[in-house]
Amino acid sequence: MTQIAIVGMDGRFPQAPDLDALWKLLLAGADGIAEVPDDRWPVADFYDAQGGPGKSNTRNAGFLSDADAFDHEFFAIAPSEAAAMDPQQRLLLQTAWRALEDATIDPRAAAGSNTGVYIGLMASEWSSVHLSDFARITAQYGSGAGYFMSANRLSYHLDLKGPSVAVDTACSSSLVAAQQACAALRAGVCDQALAGGVNLILTPALNIFYTQAGLSAPDGRCKPFSAHADGIGRGEGVAVLVLRRLADAVDAGLPIYAVIEGGAVNSDGRSNGITAPNRWAQKQVLTNAYRDAGVEPEQIDFVEAHGTGTVLGDMIEVKALGDVHGSHRLKPCAIGSIKGNIGHAEGAAGIAGLLKAALSLHHGILPPSRFADQPNPQLRLADNGLRLADEPTALPGGVVRAGVSSFGIGGTNAHMVLASAPATQDIGGEAPARAILTVSSASRDGLGRAAARLADDLGASPAGRFGQLAWSSNRIKASGRHRLAICAHDRDLAAAALREAATDETSLSAVSGVARGISAGWLFTGQGSQYPGMSRALHDTSVVYRDALCAVDDAMAPHLGRSIRELLFEAADDTLNCTEFAQPAIFALEYAVARALAAVGVTPAWMIGHSVGEFAAAVIAAVFDLADACALVVARGRLMQELPSGGGMLAVRLDEAEAADLIRGEPTLGLAAVNGPREVVVSGDASALDRVRSELSDREVDHTLLAVSHAFHSPLMAPAAEAFGDVAAQFAYRAPEVPIYSTVRGRLL
Repeated sequence: MTQIAIVGMDGRFPQAPDLDALWKLLLAGADGIAEVPDDRWPVADFYDAQGGPGKSNTRNAGFLSDADAFDHEFFAIAPSEAAAMDPQQRLLLQTAWRALEDATIDPRAAAGSNTGVYIGLMASEWSSVHLSDFARITAQYGSGAGYFMSANRLSYHLDLKGPSVAVDTACSSSLVAAQQACAALRAGVCDQALAGGVNLILTPALNIFYTQAGLSAPDGRCKPFSAHADGIGRGEGVAVLVLRRLADAVDAGLPIYAVIEGGAVNSDGRSNGITAPNRWAQKQVLTNAYRDAGVEPEQIDFVEAHGTGTVLGDMIEVKALGDVHGSHRLKPCAIGSIKGNIGHAEGAAGIAGLLKAALSLHHGILPPSRFADQPNPQLRLADNGLRLADEPTALPGGVVRAGVSSFGIGGTNAHMVLASAPATQDIGGEAPARAILTVSSASRDGLGRAAARLADDLGASPAGRFGQLAWSSNRIKASGRHRLAICAHDRDLAAAALREAATDETSLSAVSGVARGISAGWLFTGQGSQYPGMSRALHDTSVVYRDALCAVDDAMAPHLGRSIRELLFEAADDTLNCTEFAQPAIFALEYAVARALAAVGVTPAWMIGHSVGEFAAAVIAAVFDLADACALVVARGRLMQELPSGGGMLAVRLDEAEAADLIRGEPTLGLAAVNGPREVVVSGDASALDRVRSELSDREVDHTLLAVSHAFHSPLMAPAAEAFGDVAAQFAYRAPEVPIYSTVRGRLL
């Protein structure tokens, strides 16, 4: 049986806006049940303690806070369309995005992939409310409603090409959806799957149904297997899991929470009522699931049960579990149910149980089952080889296994078998000496909020995770147009810088910018950018950079007569500023930086270089190999250095035509560079430059004399150019493999 890895997860439940909060809620044995909020319905209008016709006997349930909040701009959805969407679809979009990021997958990078989507849900109260008002129905309300759109919405907005399936088997919907996702992965139908479920309580309809059916707990709380069990309490929630075949997940180096070893789905068939559970069908689905997983019941360490807290339902489930687990066990099997914490999440109940089991295996702790302090004595748990998990319990070492049950009110039963994740290599590596954190958003205001949130997350995380979080922010988080970057040595410095950026507009402007949507190009600078010790930090922290610099050193040393690394990190200022050494040093740095960028997946769509920078661009584009490039660069710098001194360069605030008029009649001067509409550089004989400077001063034109050893890019370079031509003729050249734009010819080479 092909094992399936859970590589990413995200979810929101009552009083638990994320997985960390959910885990804390579970460990504390607390719940998120509260009175019906005012934005759902007027609770007094539908409440009757006696449960009269058209009334509910409870005022409570588990509700999500801000269930209507949605960043339509982030998902590129028009405000009118977002307003017409079932909020369950909006919750799924947000949760699926975060689940992919949790799996260390950039959601935008998943576009076009063979990813299947399997979503379970059993209610679309949004449709019931909005599509019954015929006069208000629009195309957007039509496409914003319906079960089918819950899965299709994810496939559409994330551009996923695998199957897109919505599943409704009532309370077991999302566990059945997960089982279908696993089957598709095993059959090769898709290579990755999103399995999830969602449930929102928008009307009192099901509360009234449960009351009239005698299933509703007056206090709105499920009390699984407890002596106080008196019915169902409803709950909201959303969760999405990212699934991969285990071998694929290991090969890709993805995190693994737990492994799904097998599962089964069946139906009650004809029982003593279409809404009544069937002990024998539940026993059979357990047996089938363990057979599918290739395990014996005694190998199951705990079961996340269906556990609704109805007296009849709990009794039948315990008997079915006892039929399977009641013998051949040295110690009883622990059972519990997340419904005690969050309520019965109906269409999302199964995925909630699966999430709890995966978190338990991941953390190595079985949380207590709420209301487990007084088990129902009539269940005779011990006689059935079971015990109710009543306190946080460390799970044993080695392979730990869990079963997860979810039973639908119409008779569809599902059970899955999970195992703890295999030991994998820690890919975190050593903590970096310093790292860059990036934050992005679709808006400027959102950028500040995102920076503040990341600062809080950093403060709450272990100091040793700083490097991992920095890596994630660059490699996993998709980028919005508004972006900021923070370079820091540790977690606390990064958090402080982020908080400052979030609260101070000046600080935010200094570290942020707006992406313009152009293709990514690499620009290689020329002489004048050098300084002693440049790239020391990168050399000390990047193995790829060090190796690339060593390769340049080996190829260049026979021509230069000395080590380029020693020149970069140990030479005095005046040595590095000599043209003979400055140009090789700049080339070496640029080549090694380019290799370091390529090693982390950053590649250029095009390149451009200034002066000696063009040589680095050319070797990256495979115009010539590294050995030839080193010979050319050293010869170029040496030939320029050997020219007589007495030249200079002048930066001038004129346009190209005005500069040409300025130097007309000065044969030793040339237009060295056109850096902008009114940014040029004039180069040549020093005495001729003095005459030009005097004229510019008279005309009150801004100009700056540059600190250079020679008049580069001027007629005075002609002797070096002629000699360099003889050197260059010795080598072979190829067409660039990456487009290079020439700063000399002003066009694509």
